[in-house]
Amino acid sequence: MFTNRVLSGMRPTGSLHLGHYHGVLKNWVMLQHEYECFYFVADWHALTTHYDTPEIIEQNVWDMVIDWLAAGVDPAQSTLFIQSRVPEHAELHLLLSMITPLGWLERVPTYKDQQEKLSEKDLSTYGFLGYPLLQSADILIYRANRVPVGEDQVPHIEFTREIARRFNHVFGREPGFEAKAEAAVKKLGARRAKAYRQLRTKYLEQGDGAALAAARALLEETHNLTLGDRDRLFGYIEGGGKVILTEPLALLTEASKMPGLDGQKMSKSYNNTISLREDADSVAKKIRTMPTDPARVKRSDPGDPEKCPVWQLHLVYSDEQKQHWVQHGCRSAGIGCLECKQPVIDAVLAEQKPMHERAEQYLEDPTLVRSIVADGCEKARKLAQETLRDVREVMGLNYS
Repeated sequence: MFTNRVLSGMRPTGSLHLGHYHGVLKNWVMLQHEYECFYFVADWHALTTHYDTPEIIEQNVWDMVIDWLAAGVDPAQSTLFIQSRVPEHAELHLLLSMITPLGWLERVPTYKDQQEKLSEKDLSTYGFLGYPLLQSADILIYRANRVPVGEDQVPHIEFTREIARRFNHVFGREPGFEAKAEAAVKKLGARRAKAYRQLRTKYLEQGDGAALAAARALLEETHNLTLGDRDRLFGYIEGGGKVILTEPLALLTEASKMPGLDGQKMSKSYNNTISLREDADSVAKKIRTMPTDPARVKRSDPGDPEKCPVWQLHLVYSDEQKQHWVQHGCRSAGIGCLECKQPVIDAVLAEQKPMHERAEQYLEDPTLVRSIVADGCEKARKLAQETLRDVREVMGLNYS
């Protein structure tokens, strides 16, 4: 049976903040109700830029998983695992590296961009150059067909699609492929087989993209095919060979609108964050001491919310009525800055309350987190081994 499988991961770089929640985790929580979701701790990826401080990674891993659980990621609905506990990621990365042109890696937009941003680090390593390919292996090993990303990460998904396409082209030519594909067509049943052939012909002869999409949809709705036959028929539509690796689609997510305490984007590098599980007194103190419109020197001075970082938080947390109260009160000096900040404090603490409650059991008993991750690693590894078995077979590495 064909499933819509989502894969996403995060590097363990310390405790998560509200920017992570609004930019990634809220979306993860929503997706787990619609798709089969696999969420992983990208600890090998952390080493591409933090290889000189490995001692911080382990604690960051467990803290981050607790943050995920606190945010509402449900281990009963999602599979949570650690990248390095599934060594098949590394083997697929190695095997894919045999067919990956060097120029493809060098042209990934974030390669030079990250080198410039992190100029204080020595990133002239193979691991850093090859990390987009490891990212591709992370996705392809689970045959995930949906990857939630922001606009800036779309080139990584396109790169992964190119890698899958190249691999399928080079290694998808199994002996007797056409005869096996034709036998699989007959298993669709007379009506579906006829529709499949018509759509395939339309695509191959006229390049009709709608026919290709319709043929794929027809296969997705057919549940009586083996995985091998399904992959053959996906490849046969396009006149190619067997599809061993699935080309993923980017599931575009909105960029986080969560501003930091200074009005810039919330980021640890700007030291302007509120942690997901920060204690209430610390949250209140941070928001109360936020800078405001410089024009409001005295309580009686009118201000302009557009020039105040606190207004950016009202746009995230306040309804229209409250926003109107802020606009009118600030411009008329009818409310003071501390008065204006209080509803934001209340809203942030209300958002964090269930997070603290969910996290409590895991903080009291860390073995619960270890157990969730161990189960997730086992499930993930089983799927990864199935993919790798097929990859080894077509690459001539399946020795008996």
